[in-house]
Amino acid sequence: MAEKRPKRPRDPNQLAKLVVDIATGESDDEQNLSPTKRRASKAGSVGGPARAKALAPEERSKIASIAAQARWKKS
Repeated sequence: MAEKRPKRPRDPNQLAKLVVDIATGESDDEQNLSPTKRRASKAGSVGGPARAKALAPEERSKIASIAAQARWKKS
């Protein structure tokens, strides 16, 4: 079962204080991240950037052309 994370406050004043605390570094926003996302944020590039580094230029070009065809495909 997924770990539940604390909800952000619904009160606008409390939410504003949380945002300011995160922006100034007084509070850590990682308390609202799941453990997997917390590790990923510390690890650096995850997802698309990491995949792009792993693929050869020809493979990236092929994937991009397939994506472009899908975007412009007439319905």
